[in-house]
Amino acid sequence: MAEIRIRNTEERITGEENVRAFLSSQEVLYEHWNPAKLPAHLQDKFVLSDEEKAEILSTFDEEIRDLAARRGYRTWDIVALSDATPNLEELLKKFENVHTHTEDEVRAITAGKGIFIIKGTDDVGYFDVELEAGDVISVPEHKPHFFTLMENRQIVAVRLFIETEGWIAHPFADPAFQKA
Repeated sequence: MAEIRIRNTEERITGEENVRAFLSSQEVLYEHWNPAKLPAHLQDKFVLSDEEKAEILSTFDEEIRDLAARRGYRTWDIVALSDATPNLEELLKKFENVHTHTEDEVRAITAGKGIFIIKGTDDVGYFDVELEAGDVISVPEHKPHFFTLMENRQIVAVRLFIETEGWIAHPFADPAFQKA
């Protein structure tokens, strides 16, 4: 289940309803899908064939189509990252810069863990959303953020897009942002 850490105060927010309420107050969508639906042979697998990616998409087809219909997403894919990913360090450097998009950035975690660092309202500042299998998050367009791996350095997620070519990151220089 997702957990939030507010960077300015070190406050932690836990529990699905508390997480959902806090994220909603920050204009971030949070949902939870049943991770146990994923076949056992894919639950801890982070290097995937095209067939295995298709199997994940098929497993969560109903949830994906429901979210897409409600939010206007038109295409989706699977991203799988681990230490076995070629050029992982270069990818992470690209990811680990605060940026915005002209559409939502959506992740439905099917295996592993990841973290969104998001700029909240002025009274909140930056906060971390630690995600695990079953967590679904949509960071709205134009909201400064970035996404990266957690200490386990393994994740599989469904990404949903409005634009069929995917989103483009726009760097967001913010002197208030601190990596810690």
